[in-house]
Amino acid sequence: MPALKPTDITGEVVWIGRVPDRDASLRSEPMNVAQLTYAGIPGEAHGGLTSPSCVRVVSQHPKGTDIRNVRQLCVMSAEELAEIAVDCGMEALDPVYAGASLVVKGIPDFTHLPPSSRLQFPDGSTLVIDMENRPCHLPAKVINADRPGAGDKFKIAAKGKRGVTAWVQREGHVQVGDAVRLHVPDQRAWRP
Repeated sequence: MPALKPTDITGEVVWIGRVPDRDASLRSEPMNVAQLTYAGIPGEAHGGLTSPSCVRVVSQHPKGTDIRNVRQLCVMSAEELAEIAVDCGMEALDPVYAGASLVVKGIPDFTHLPPSSRLQFPDGSTLVIDMENRPCHLPAKVINADRPGAGDKFKIAAKGKRGVTAWVQREGHVQVGDAVRLHVPDQRAWRP
């Protein structure tokens, strides 16, 4: 019996990008097409099969410990980006400011998709959602460079709307305009 259920929910890829040098800036470079490899998008600073543990998992692994990289991509929702923009006092929030890898539209409550859900593209390439991508202070500097003061509001405005982290389960390609189908785990909600 399959453990993942294909849903009737299909979104659309509306933006693709990569962060080439996270130490220099969180700003993404827009792209129209991206290769998806087991290490993520080539040239993406968050890519790789492994990565040093960060603050997100410090309760499990001391900071800097080499672990499996489940944060190869940052996937965000166009609808949630629009909500963040309003709360930051902007007409729109360019995904380059948030270090996004992909932006999709048409999948409701995107940031709260169940961990282990899949996003599958027309060629069969597939991303596995790890978890909610918690807002941090890093986009503030990038936003403030172009819109002074607006970036200071990002962390609060993006709470519950920052998208998800994901890793590549099946290699392939993704391009702007591609459909993306949501598959979710076939299990009940956890009730401790």
